[in-house]
Amino acid sequence: MTDSTKQAPVGLDASDVLPRYQVDPFWPRELPNAWIMSQVGGMAVDSNDHVWVAQRPGKNTDDEVAASLDPPRAMSSYPAPPVIEFDTAGNVIQSWGGPGKGFDWPTKEDGIFVDRNGFVWIAGNGTNDRHVLKFTRKGEFVMQIGHPSDDPPDSNRPDILGQPAAFDIDYEAREIYIADGYLNRRVIVFDSETGEYKRLWGAYGNKPDDAPTGPYDPKAPREQQFRNPVHGVRISNDGKVYVCDRANNRLQVFTKQGHFLHEFLVAPETLGPYIDAIRPQCGSVWDMIFSLDEGQKYLLVADGSNNVIWTLRRSDGKVLGSTGHPGRNAGQFHWLHHFAMDSRGNIYTGEVDTGKRVQRFLLLNPESQGLATPPTAPTPP
Repeated sequence: MTDSTKQAPVGLDASDVLPRYQVDPFWPRELPNAWIMSQVGGMAVDSNDHVWVAQRPGKNTDDEVAASLDPPRAMSSYPAPPVIEFDTAGNVIQSWGGPGKGFDWPTKEDGIFVDRNGFVWIAGNGTNDRHVLKFTRKGEFVMQIGHPSDDPPDSNRPDILGQPAAFDIDYEAREIYIADGYLNRRVIVFDSETGEYKRLWGAYGNKPDDAPTGPYDPKAPREQQFRNPVHGVRISNDGKVYVCDRANNRLQVFTKQGHFLHEFLVAPETLGPYIDAIRPQCGSVWDMIFSLDEGQKYLLVADGSNNVIWTLRRSDGKVLGSTGHPGRNAGQFHWLHHFAMDSRGNIYTGEVDTGKRVQRFLLLNPESQGLATPPTAPTPP
Protein backbone atom coordinates (compact mmCIF):
# COMPACT_ATOMS: atom_id res chain seq x y z
CA MET A 1 0.00 0.00 0.00
CA THR A 2 1.50 3.30 -1.04
CA ASP A 3 1.12 6.49 0.94
CA SER A 4 -1.50 7.69 -1.55
CA THR A 5 -3.92 4.95 -0.48
CA LYS A 6 -3.69 5.71 3.21
CA GLN A 7 -6.47 7.76 4.75
CA ALA A 8 -5.24 9.69 7.77
CA PRO A 9 -7.56 10.10 10.78
CA VAL A 10 -9.22 13.48 11.19
CA GLY A 11 -9.41 15.42 14.45
CA LEU A 12 -11.61 13.75 17.04
CA ASP A 13 -14.59 15.41 18.68
CA ALA A 14 -14.56 15.78 22.43
CA SER A 15 -17.19 13.03 22.66
CA ASP A 16 -15.22 10.53 20.57
CA VAL A 17 -13.96 7.50 22.49
CA LEU A 18 -12.68 5.21 19.78
CA PRO A 19 -12.88 1.44 20.30
CA ARG A 20 -9.44 -0.10 20.82
CA TYR A 21 -8.66 -3.75 20.04
CA GLN A 22 -6.02 -6.34 20.80
CA VAL A 23 -5.66 -9.63 18.98
CA ASP A 24 -6.30 -12.78 21.01
CA PRO A 25 -3.56 -15.15 19.81
CA PHE A 26 -5.19 -18.14 21.54
CA TRP A 27 -8.48 -18.01 19.60
CA PRO A 28 -9.68 -20.29 18.10
CA ARG A 29 -8.42 -23.55 19.58
CA GLU A 30 -6.85 -26.20 17.36
CA LEU A 31 -9.39 -27.77 15.03
CA PRO A 32 -10.28 -31.44 15.73
CA ASN A 33 -9.76 -34.39 13.42
CA ALA A 34 -6.61 -32.91 11.84
CA TRP A 35 -8.85 -30.46 9.97
CA ILE A 36 -7.47 -27.46 8.14
CA MET A 37 -9.39 -24.27 7.36
CA SER A 38 -9.32 -22.81 3.88
CA GLN A 39 -10.50 -19.43 2.59
CA VAL A 40 -13.08 -17.90 4.93
CA GLY A 41 -16.03 -16.84 2.81
CA GLY A 42 -18.21 -15.58 5.66
CA MET A 43 -18.35 -14.83 9.40
CA ALA A 44 -21.34 -14.50 11.74
CA VAL A 45 -22.05 -14.33 15.48
CA ASP A 46 -25.32 -15.71 16.86
CA SER A 47 -27.40 -14.69 19.90
CA ASN A 48 -25.28 -16.98 22.13
CA ASP A 49 -22.06 -15.27 21.02
CA HIS A 50 -21.11 -18.41 19.12
CA VAL A 51 -19.05 -17.72 16.03
CA TRP A 52 -20.03 -19.23 12.68
CA VAL A 53 -17.65 -19.63 9.77
CA ALA A 54 -18.40 -20.50 6.16
CA GLN A 55 -15.15 -21.70 4.62
CA ARG A 56 -14.16 -23.15 1.26
CA PRO A 57 -12.84 -26.74 1.36
CA GLY A 58 -12.49 -26.63 -2.42
CA LYS A 59 -9.80 -23.96 -2.11
CA ASN A 60 -7.37 -26.19 -0.21
CA THR A 61 -4.20 -27.05 -2.10
CA ASP A 62 -3.11 -30.68 -2.45
CA ASP A 63 -0.18 -30.16 -0.09
CA GLU A 64 -2.54 -28.78 2.60
CA VAL A 65 -4.77 -31.88 2.48
CA ALA A 66 -2.29 -34.49 1.27
CA ALA A 67 -3.47 -36.97 3.91
CA SER A 68 -6.95 -37.02 2.35
CA LEU A 69 -5.79 -37.87 -1.16
CA ASP A 70 -6.00 -41.36 -2.64
CA PRO A 71 -3.43 -42.58 -1.99
CA PRO A 72 -2.33 -40.28 0.86
CA ARG A 73 0.79 -38.34 -0.05
CA ALA A 74 1.97 -37.09 3.34
CA MET A 75 1.06 -36.64 6.98
CA SER A 76 -0.90 -33.42 6.61
CA SER A 77 -4.46 -32.28 7.23
CA TYR A 78 -8.00 -33.02 6.09
CA PRO A 79 -10.52 -30.52 4.74
CA ALA A 80 -12.77 -29.08 7.44
CA PRO A 81 -16.52 -29.06 6.73
CA PRO A 82 -17.85 -25.89 5.08
CA VAL A 83 -19.79 -24.62 8.13
CA ILE A 84 -18.17 -24.53 11.56
CA GLU A 85 -19.67 -23.27 14.84
CA PHE A 86 -17.27 -22.17 17.60
CA ASP A 87 -18.10 -21.38 21.22
CA THR A 88 -16.73 -18.26 22.91
CA ALA A 89 -13.56 -20.11 23.96
CA GLY A 90 -12.83 -21.10 20.36
CA ASN A 91 -13.83 -24.77 20.60
CA VAL A 92 -15.67 -26.40 17.71
CA ILE A 93 -19.27 -27.08 18.74
CA GLN A 94 -20.50 -28.59 15.50
CA SER A 95 -19.89 -28.59 11.77
CA TRP A 96 -21.87 -29.45 8.66
CA GLY A 97 -22.46 -28.46 5.05
CA GLY A 98 -21.98 -29.68 1.52
CA PRO A 99 -24.29 -31.17 -1.12
CA GLY A 100 -27.54 -32.71 0.08
CA LYS A 101 -31.03 -33.72 -0.97
CA GLY A 102 -33.47 -31.02 -2.01
CA PHE A 103 -31.08 -28.09 -2.34
CA ASP A 104 -28.12 -26.86 -4.34
CA TRP A 105 -25.05 -26.36 -2.19
CA PRO A 106 -22.90 -23.50 -3.58
CA THR A 107 -19.79 -24.40 -5.52
CA LYS A 108 -17.81 -21.69 -3.70
CA GLU A 109 -18.96 -20.75 -0.20
CA ASP A 110 -19.19 -17.05 0.63
CA GLY A 111 -21.43 -15.19 3.09
CA ILE A 112 -23.06 -16.66 6.19
CA PHE A 113 -25.69 -15.06 8.43
CA VAL A 114 -27.33 -16.46 11.58
CA ASP A 115 -30.62 -14.74 12.31
CA ARG A 116 -32.05 -14.19 15.78
CA ASN A 117 -34.39 -17.15 15.31
CA GLY A 118 -31.42 -19.45 14.85
CA PHE A 119 -31.68 -19.97 11.11
CA VAL A 120 -28.44 -20.06 9.12
CA TRP A 121 -28.28 -18.42 5.69
CA ILE A 122 -25.58 -19.41 3.19
CA ALA A 123 -24.44 -17.70 -0.02
CA GLY A 124 -21.94 -18.65 -2.71
CA ASN A 125 -19.96 -16.88 -5.41
CA GLY A 126 -19.09 -19.78 -7.67
CA THR A 127 -19.69 -19.42 -11.40
CA ASN A 128 -23.26 -20.79 -11.30
CA ASP A 129 -24.15 -19.80 -7.72
CA ARG A 130 -27.34 -17.80 -8.31
CA HIS A 131 -29.14 -18.60 -5.05
CA VAL A 132 -29.10 -18.52 -1.24
CA LEU A 133 -29.95 -21.26 1.23
CA LYS A 134 -31.67 -21.28 4.63
CA PHE A 135 -30.98 -24.02 7.21
CA THR A 136 -31.67 -24.72 10.86
CA ARG A 137 -28.66 -24.34 13.11
CA LYS A 138 -28.24 -28.14 12.92
CA GLY A 139 -27.94 -28.00 9.13
CA GLU A 140 -31.47 -29.11 8.23
CA PHE A 141 -32.60 -27.59 4.94
CA VAL A 142 -35.45 -25.04 5.14
CA MET A 143 -35.62 -22.95 1.96
CA GLN A 144 -33.80 -21.98 -1.23
CA ILE A 145 -34.17 -18.64 -3.02
CA GLY A 146 -33.08 -18.75 -6.67
CA HIS A 147 -31.29 -21.60 -8.39
CA PRO A 148 -27.98 -22.37 -10.13
CA SER A 149 -27.70 -20.96 -13.63
CA ASP A 150 -25.15 -20.10 -16.27
CA ASP A 151 -27.33 -17.29 -17.66
CA PRO A 152 -25.61 -13.92 -18.07
CA PRO A 153 -25.95 -11.34 -15.29
CA ASP A 154 -29.29 -9.55 -15.11
CA SER A 155 -29.62 -7.26 -12.12
CA ASN A 156 -33.30 -6.65 -12.84
CA ARG A 157 -34.25 -10.33 -12.84
CA PRO A 158 -35.84 -11.43 -9.53
CA ASP A 159 -36.02 -15.22 -9.96
CA ILE A 160 -32.27 -15.85 -9.72
CA LEU A 161 -29.45 -14.08 -7.96
CA GLY A 162 -25.95 -13.18 -9.12
CA GLN A 163 -23.32 -14.73 -6.86
CA PRO A 164 -24.69 -13.14 -3.64
CA ALA A 165 -22.29 -12.09 -0.90
CA ALA A 166 -24.04 -11.09 2.34
CA PHE A 167 -27.34 -10.68 4.20
CA ASP A 168 -29.25 -8.82 6.88
CA ILE A 169 -32.82 -9.19 8.10
CA ASP A 170 -35.54 -6.72 9.01
CA TYR A 171 -37.28 -8.89 11.61
CA GLU A 172 -40.37 -6.71 12.05
CA ALA A 173 -41.07 -6.75 8.31
CA ARG A 174 -39.82 -10.35 7.89
CA GLU A 175 -37.59 -9.31 4.99
CA ILE A 176 -34.10 -10.46 4.08
CA TYR A 177 -31.78 -7.99 2.32
CA ILE A 178 -29.15 -9.53 0.06
CA ALA A 179 -25.99 -7.89 -1.29
CA ASP A 180 -26.11 -9.31 -4.81
CA GLY A 181 -23.25 -9.48 -5.55
CA TYR A 182 -20.20 -10.71 -7.43
CA LEU A 183 -22.12 -10.97 -10.70
CA ASN A 184 -25.17 -8.72 -10.27
CA ARG A 185 -25.05 -5.10 -9.09
CA ARG A 186 -27.89 -4.61 -6.70
CA VAL A 187 -29.54 -5.02 -3.33
CA ILE A 188 -32.52 -7.34 -3.51
CA VAL A 189 -35.15 -8.01 -0.84
CA PHE A 190 -37.26 -11.14 -0.25
CA ASP A 191 -39.72 -12.32 2.37
CA SER A 192 -37.53 -14.16 4.88
CA GLU A 193 -40.25 -16.72 5.62
CA THR A 194 -41.62 -17.52 2.16
CA GLY A 195 -38.90 -16.37 -0.26
CA GLU A 196 -41.35 -14.07 -2.07
CA TYR A 197 -39.63 -11.30 -4.05
CA LYS A 198 -40.22 -7.76 -2.74
CA ARG A 199 -37.97 -5.14 -4.41
CA LEU A 200 -34.47 -4.30 -5.66
CA TRP A 201 -32.30 -1.30 -6.42
CA GLY A 202 -28.88 -0.21 -7.62
CA ALA A 203 -26.47 2.56 -6.65
CA TYR A 204 -28.11 5.89 -5.76
CA GLY A 205 -31.43 4.04 -5.88
CA ASN A 206 -31.13 3.78 -9.67
CA LYS A 207 -32.47 0.95 -11.76
CA PRO A 208 -29.53 -1.49 -11.98
CA ASP A 209 -27.55 -1.58 -15.21
CA ASP A 210 -25.09 -4.38 -16.01
CA ALA A 211 -23.26 -2.54 -18.80
CA PRO A 212 -19.44 -2.53 -18.42
CA THR A 213 -18.23 0.36 -16.28
CA GLY A 214 -14.52 0.44 -17.16
CA PRO A 215 -11.67 0.67 -14.64
CA TYR A 216 -12.23 2.60 -11.44
CA ASP A 217 -10.72 6.08 -11.58
CA PRO A 218 -10.71 8.10 -8.34
CA LYS A 219 -10.52 11.32 -10.37
CA ALA A 220 -13.55 10.53 -12.52
CA PRO A 221 -17.15 11.46 -11.67
CA ARG A 222 -18.68 8.99 -9.24
CA GLU A 223 -19.98 5.84 -10.87
CA GLN A 224 -23.80 5.80 -10.99
CA GLN A 225 -23.97 2.01 -10.67
CA PHE A 226 -22.55 -0.41 -8.14
CA ARG A 227 -19.41 -2.24 -9.19
CA ASN A 228 -18.87 -5.93 -8.64
CA PRO A 229 -18.89 -7.04 -6.02
CA VAL A 230 -21.75 -5.57 -4.01
CA HIS A 231 -20.22 -7.17 -0.96
CA GLY A 232 -22.11 -6.26 2.20
CA VAL A 233 -25.42 -4.98 3.55
CA ARG A 234 -26.34 -3.98 7.12
CA ILE A 235 -29.46 -2.39 8.65
CA SER A 236 -28.89 0.16 11.43
CA ASN A 237 -31.04 0.59 14.55
CA ASP A 238 -32.60 3.69 12.99
CA GLY A 239 -33.69 1.77 9.91
CA LYS A 240 -31.06 2.80 7.38
CA VAL A 241 -29.59 0.29 4.92
CA TYR A 242 -25.80 0.45 4.48
CA VAL A 243 -24.37 -1.15 1.34
CA CYS A 244 -20.71 -2.00 0.67
CA ASP A 245 -19.89 -0.91 -2.87
CA ARG A 246 -16.47 -2.49 -2.59
CA ALA A 247 -14.64 -1.56 -5.80
CA ASN A 248 -16.08 1.98 -5.76
CA ASN A 249 -14.50 2.49 -2.31
CA ARG A 250 -17.74 3.65 -0.78
CA LEU A 251 -20.61 2.93 1.56
CA GLN A 252 -24.01 3.98 0.25
CA VAL A 253 -26.91 4.55 2.64
CA PHE A 254 -30.59 4.04 1.77
CA THR A 255 -34.04 3.84 3.27
CA LYS A 256 -35.52 0.38 3.44
CA GLN A 257 -37.43 1.15 0.26
CA GLY A 258 -34.19 1.85 -1.61
CA HIS A 259 -34.24 5.65 -1.61
CA PHE A 260 -30.69 7.02 -1.58
CA LEU A 261 -29.70 9.12 1.44
CA HIS A 262 -25.94 9.71 1.31
CA GLU A 263 -22.60 7.99 0.82
CA PHE A 264 -19.19 7.79 2.50
CA LEU A 265 -15.93 7.34 0.63
CA VAL A 266 -13.28 5.21 2.33
CA ALA A 267 -9.63 5.33 1.16
CA PRO A 268 -10.89 6.46 -2.27
CA GLU A 269 -7.49 6.15 -3.98
CA THR A 270 -7.47 2.36 -3.46
CA LEU A 271 -7.11 0.45 -6.74
CA GLY A 272 -6.09 -3.13 -5.95
CA PRO A 273 -5.36 -5.92 -5.62
CA TYR A 274 -6.23 -7.51 -8.97
CA ILE A 275 -8.55 -10.55 -8.76
CA ASP A 276 -9.72 -11.40 -12.27
CA ALA A 277 -11.18 -9.90 -15.43
CA ILE A 278 -14.61 -9.52 -13.82
CA ARG A 279 -13.25 -7.96 -10.64
CA PRO A 280 -10.02 -6.23 -11.73
CA GLN A 281 -10.03 -3.96 -8.68
CA CYS A 282 -10.94 -4.99 -5.16
CA GLY A 283 -11.53 -1.65 -3.47
CA SER A 284 -11.65 -0.71 0.20
CA VAL A 285 -15.16 -1.47 1.51
CA TRP A 286 -15.46 -5.23 1.93
CA ASP A 287 -17.75 -5.40 4.96
CA MET A 288 -18.99 -3.17 7.78
CA ILE A 289 -20.52 -3.45 11.24
CA PHE A 290 -21.98 -0.95 13.69
CA SER A 291 -20.71 -0.19 17.17
CA LEU A 292 -22.94 -1.56 19.94
CA ASP A 293 -23.99 1.69 21.62
CA GLU A 294 -27.65 2.56 21.18
CA GLY A 295 -26.96 5.28 18.63
CA GLN A 296 -24.36 3.16 16.80
CA LYS A 297 -21.95 6.09 16.76
CA TYR A 298 -19.19 4.29 14.86
CA LEU A 299 -18.94 2.23 11.71
CA LEU A 300 -16.20 -0.37 11.45
CA VAL A 301 -15.21 -1.11 7.85
CA ALA A 302 -13.22 -4.19 6.81
CA ASP A 303 -10.79 -3.25 4.03
CA GLY A 304 -9.29 -6.32 2.34
CA SER A 305 -7.12 -4.31 -0.04
CA ASN A 306 -5.36 -2.11 2.48
CA ASN A 307 -5.84 -4.85 5.10
CA VAL A 308 -7.07 -2.71 7.96
CA ILE A 309 -10.31 -2.16 9.85
CA TRP A 310 -11.28 1.51 9.55
CA THR A 311 -13.23 3.27 12.30
CA LEU A 312 -15.66 5.86 10.91
CA ARG A 313 -17.99 8.28 12.64
CA ARG A 314 -21.46 7.28 11.43
CA SER A 315 -22.88 10.79 11.43
CA ASP A 316 -20.47 12.10 8.81
CA GLY A 317 -18.38 9.14 7.59
CA LYS A 318 -15.09 10.62 8.75
CA VAL A 319 -12.27 8.12 9.24
CA LEU A 320 -11.09 8.41 12.85
CA GLY A 321 -8.66 5.51 13.17
CA SER A 322 -7.78 1.98 12.11
CA THR A 323 -6.90 -1.45 13.47
CA GLY A 324 -4.35 -3.89 12.01
CA HIS A 325 -2.14 -3.72 8.95
CA PRO A 326 -1.00 -6.05 6.15
CA GLY A 327 0.92 -9.15 7.16
CA ARG A 328 0.63 -12.74 8.32
CA ASN A 329 1.36 -12.44 12.04
CA ALA A 330 -1.36 -12.38 14.68
CA GLY A 331 -3.30 -9.14 14.43
CA GLN A 332 -2.35 -8.58 10.82
CA PHE A 333 -4.38 -9.34 7.69
CA HIS A 334 -4.01 -10.81 4.24
CA TRP A 335 -7.21 -10.24 2.23
CA LEU A 336 -9.51 -9.47 5.12
CA HIS A 337 -12.87 -10.59 3.73
CA HIS A 338 -15.79 -10.54 6.20
CA PHE A 339 -16.07 -9.93 9.93
CA ALA A 340 -18.60 -9.98 12.78
CA MET A 341 -19.01 -8.67 16.34
CA ASP A 342 -20.22 -10.35 19.54
CA SER A 343 -22.27 -8.81 22.36
CA ARG A 344 -19.10 -7.67 24.16
CA GLY A 345 -17.82 -5.77 21.18
CA ASN A 346 -15.13 -8.30 20.26
CA ILE A 347 -14.47 -8.66 16.53
CA TYR A 348 -14.00 -11.89 14.57
CA THR A 349 -12.32 -11.69 11.16
CA GLY A 350 -11.93 -14.07 8.23
CA GLU A 351 -9.39 -13.97 5.39
CA VAL A 352 -9.40 -15.31 1.84
CA ASP A 353 -6.74 -15.75 -0.87
CA THR A 354 -3.87 -17.45 1.01
CA GLY A 355 -4.82 -15.88 4.37
CA LYS A 356 -7.17 -18.79 5.18
CA ARG A 357 -7.75 -18.09 8.86
CA VAL A 358 -10.02 -16.53 11.48
CA GLN A 359 -8.90 -14.23 14.28
CA ARG A 360 -10.46 -12.64 17.36
CA PHE A 361 -9.82 -9.04 18.41
CA LEU A 362 -10.74 -8.17 22.00
CA LEU A 363 -12.36 -4.82 22.76
CA LEU A 364 -10.14 -3.15 25.36
CA ASN A 365 -12.38 -0.20 26.25
CA PRO A 366 -16.03 -1.30 26.49
CA GLU A 367 -17.13 2.23 27.36
CA SER A 368 -16.46 3.16 23.73
CA GLN A 369 -19.44 1.01 22.77
CA GLY A 370 -21.68 1.89 25.70
CA LEU A 371 -20.83 -1.36 27.50
CA ALA A 372 -20.10 -1.83 31.18
CA THR A 373 -18.68 -5.34 30.95
CA PRO A 374 -14.91 -5.74 31.27
CA PRO A 375 -12.98 -6.94 28.20
CA THR A 376 -12.49 -10.65 27.73
CA ALA A 377 -8.96 -11.73 28.63
CA PRO A 378 -7.01 -13.99 26.29
CA THR A 379 -7.08 -17.55 27.61
CA PRO A 380 -4.04 -19.70 26.80
CA PRO A 381 -4.93 -23.18 25.54
